[in-house]
Amino acid sequence: MEKLAVEVVFALEERQALLELKVEPGVSVAQVIGMSGIAAQFPAFDFDSLEVGIWGRIVSREDSVRHGDRIEIYRPLQMDPRDARRLRASAGQGN
Repeated sequence: MEKLAVEVVFALEERQALLELKVEPGVSVAQVIGMSGIAAQFPAFDFDSLEVGIWGRIVSREDSVRHGDRIEIYRPLQMDPRDARRLRASAGQGN
């Protein structure tokens, strides 16, 4: 069987990681994240507790990946986006 090409991404303001992997069909999102080794690059984060998505859509870690999937690991928000917009507006910075 042909392997699937997938990506795993995680980003901070100052640093990003995009890892490309070839995986067997039928592997889960959680398995791909584990295979990627991304947790070792960002030891301050508990990757088992962070939300994950594929191309901007929240998914379960048990979901199987497909060829071309981009697995995104979402870090916790520092501030609600609506509150951030209000602060920028009150400071005269607009959107």
